[in-house]
Amino acid sequence: MKTFKDSTGREWKITLNLGTAKAVKDKLGIDLLQPEVGDPPPITRFGTDETFLAEVIFCLLEKQFDERKLTADDVYDSFDGRTILDSQSAFYDELIDFFQSRGREDRVKAVAKQKQVIEMAIASASSRIDAFDVQKAIDGAMSGVSQV
Repeated sequence: MKTFKDSTGREWKITLNLGTAKAVKDKLGIDLLQPEVGDPPPITRFGTDETFLAEVIFCLLEKQFDERKLTADDVYDSFDGRTILDSQSAFYDELIDFFQSRGREDRVKAVAKQKQVIEMAIASASSRIDAFDVQKAIDGAMSGVSQV
């Protein structure tokens, strides 16, 4: 079980077991036990589609909503950027722990690699943005020569 906090300070627990995997599959049609199967596979969509990831995480948290008498909208409102990042990290870590305990090193590697791809893509994009020379772009636009 992995935990994270939302923007209001509420702590949430992400647990992957057969019961929660079945609940996600029944409600969303997503098989967390085979994250590499599909086109595109869920493992890829987790890193590229924040709404898709949020639906899966919210499904995993649904019993906690009920226990706290919160609606999905209440929780959505408390999921800011930091919370989404923290919940994503907790989700990936929970997947990794689950597959390690099952002896599925192939799936452990797939999830860990996807997490690494996301981190590296963010770092690469940040680096490229930092390297962008705004003055050079303005000078080029003013001279009629694109410098982008």
